[in-house]
Amino acid sequence: MQVEDYLIDHQGFDWPLLLAGWAWLLPADGFTVWLMNRYGDLFLVFEDDTVHMLDVGAGSLDKLAESRDEFLRMLDEVDNANDWLMIPLVDSLVEAGKILEPVRCYSFIIPPVLGGKYTVENTAALRIEEHYGAYASIHDQIKDLPDGAQVRLRVIN
Repeated sequence: MQVEDYLIDHQGFDWPLLLAGWAWLLPADGFTVWLMNRYGDLFLVFEDDTVHMLDVGAGSLDKLAESRDEFLRMLDEVDNANDWLMIPLVDSLVEAGKILEPVRCYSFIIPPVLGGKYTVENTAALRIEEHYGAYASIHDQIKDLPDGAQVRLRVIN
């Protein structure tokens, strides 16, 4: 396994703009975007050097490691790499011919937080800015709802 096969080159993106809709979840005091998996989930390094994962599909921010070195050691554990980089699902997408073009990431058609499945059939490729914008809007609107609440989505062009 080559880790690079499961990451997207995130250099050159306007991260303050892309993540503006996530201000309700991200720290105001600063962080660095370190890595991005093929589903657009971000691995962020906070000012205290801890590594956190912004899971875009779930709308969560979780601390994974105390440092980049610890994160890299933990990534060597098969379950962590599979979970954080979504290796089995990305492999299935590639086998199905769903190859990403530049400035695109995989995105769930029905978000996991709304009951969408982690499957090839529930995955499309979106432009990265559309992915972050759409998911930020969804999560911002449902973040205060209790688990199990019914939600109706309306897509506006």
